[in-house]
Amino acid sequence: MKTRHQYDVLIVGSGAAGLTLALNLAEKFKVAVLSKSDINQGSTWFAQGGIAAVLDSDDSVEAHVKDTLNAGAGLCHEDSVRFTVENSADAIRWLIDQGVDFTREAESEEYHLTKEGGHSHRRIIHSADATGQAVHSALSDRTLSHKNIDVYAHHVAVDLVKQPSPNSRKLRCAGAYVYNRPKDRVDLFQAKAVILATGGASKVYLYTSNPDGASGDGIAMAWRAGCRVANMEFNQFHPTCLFHPKAKSFLITEALRGEGAYLRLPNGERFMHRFDEREELAPRDIVARAIDHEMKRLGSDCLYLDISHKPEAFIAEHFPTVKARCLEFGIDITKEWIPVVPAAHYTCGGIVVDHKGQTDLQQLYAIGETSFTGLHGANRMASNSLLECIVYAQAAARHISDTISDVADIQPIAPWDASRVTDSDEDVVISHNWDELRRFMWDYVGIVRTRKRLERATHRIKLLQKEIAEYYSNYKVSNDQIELRNLATVAELIIRSAMSRKESRGLHYSLDYPELSAVAKDTILVPMNFAGQDLIVNNSQKL
Repeated sequence: MKTRHQYDVLIVGSGAAGLTLALNLAEKFKVAVLSKSDINQGSTWFAQGGIAAVLDSDDSVEAHVKDTLNAGAGLCHEDSVRFTVENSADAIRWLIDQGVDFTREAESEEYHLTKEGGHSHRRIIHSADATGQAVHSALSDRTLSHKNIDVYAHHVAVDLVKQPSPNSRKLRCAGAYVYNRPKDRVDLFQAKAVILATGGASKVYLYTSNPDGASGDGIAMAWRAGCRVANMEFNQFHPTCLFHPKAKSFLITEALRGEGAYLRLPNGERFMHRFDEREELAPRDIVARAIDHEMKRLGSDCLYLDISHKPEAFIAEHFPTVKARCLEFGIDITKEWIPVVPAAHYTCGGIVVDHKGQTDLQQLYAIGETSFTGLHGANRMASNSLLECIVYAQAAARHISDTISDVADIQPIAPWDASRVTDSDEDVVISHNWDELRRFMWDYVGIVRTRKRLERATHRIKLLQKEIAEYYSNYKVSNDQIELRNLATVAELIIRSAMSRKESRGLHYSLDYPELSAVAKDTILVPMNFAGQDLIVNNSQKL
């Protein structure tokens, strides 16, 4: 019974970021990839729209940078934006080399590029309306067949392992304790480089377009390990999630609006012109707030997205997934309007990293949605997220490859101690707390916020965290327990960040502070056990 595993590189997460990193390192190193469930159950697989990149001769790096800065409401880090955009074409070429089949024009065989909200050019390369599935299928096929990559499905990271670095006066990451769901035990994974590629935290909200695993695990683990987090108040709500009692988390891609779909009130009236001159192609935060405003004004459960004025053949060619999925619920999008509501979609903040994906904790990296690179600012522009996954995964891979030989051997690590816990006979506590957390986050920390709502949320999260901590310390770990603990941590970080921002900017809109501050600054939270501080080690005593 092997409960201890040794690798060169440990990657927590099996989406586009994690698999890109694995494939870029596996020729030289032994790599372990942890997947919370099946390998294709993450957010990448469900991404519909596409990947933004400078691929057309009429487009330019400067135009893409400018569009991203505009969408980010003054908080994008221009160096991070430029770094990502300058590497965009190479990232797409690498994906094509991995076998990703992007949609081509029927006449010319050139790649078809579409346009989405906030973009001034057609620069979204896609595979019909299932780009994430095409990307993930290609990367996972290569990953599963690679002799140097071991994929551990249904393995959930619990906490990171730290120890003093022999080469500096800092702490370093040396691995992770991992809940082995099939065996119902906690294993130890040791590695010289650990990468968090765990996705976002949208499951902290009651309504979300994300799969069940988006519970902020990486952000919570990194925070507990002493890493800073930034801009957690900026949670992107996708404007158009399918509103149907049986449709769980099905996103209606923004590409529909890019190809001319209209947003309508229940009486058929278009309304976006009253909120922004770009109408349906305004950035997502503006569209989501407009829909939220009209729903509350009218007391309506949903609004509608209409692409029925486009030819049926066009819809079938460009949006086969949306068409088929809606038909399952009795909605023919070639003839009928699609009922939609906003839903939590993307976590723009996350673990603070540099251009190599490095966190404050040595030998710990974070890439993809779990990280904060400065790319997205106060509002992520459509289709920049998958691009960020590829570009930063490749950057992290280069740095790990160049430096891992200098990393000292890992010192012995104690196995997980489960001797003082028992099996729970009160799992109802988890389900009750899970539901309460997500409901008050939706009600009090949603699309529109107030000081009073945030104060209520602060009070509720403190009580919940106390109850969750007591439960966690007394009972054996389970997947639901791990996710609830992480969601509570992330909820606290979101609330604290929202409380500290005394303005309305991008995705953070406060009725108490409706104006934009003259100074744009990030919200950076520093944990009490900050990993960037120097250690003073007394070698005469055991740690």
